[in-house]
Amino acid sequence: MATLTYVYADSTAVLGPLATYAEPHSYDLCAPHAENLTVPRGWEVLRLALPSGPPEPSPDDLLALVNAVREAAVDRSVPEPAAPGSKSPLTPPPGEPGARRGHLRVLRDR
Repeated sequence: MATLTYVYADSTAVLGPLATYAEPHSYDLCAPHAENLTVPRGWEVLRLALPSGPPEPSPDDLLALVNAVREAAVDRSVPEPAAPGSKSPLTPPPGEPGARRGHLRVLRDR
């Protein structure tokens, strides 16, 4: 996989390793499309060295995954709060028995 970045003003396209953040005028390409990339006549294409294999996961990747799962796990099906003074038997307050807690754990390799 590679990231294609281009600059119209310079008539240049750069094909390099996957970008770590989104940037205007850049697109991620699969390996077959990166290999067969052609540019318009008069344009220059710069091909930077691409890694030979997939990148190793980093602690940042794990943290991003955990945050995404936590955000997705927010219970959006909880009904609207009841009228003031009434108690809802469905949703105990945080810290009370039955309140939902995080369910992710990091498991170490053996």
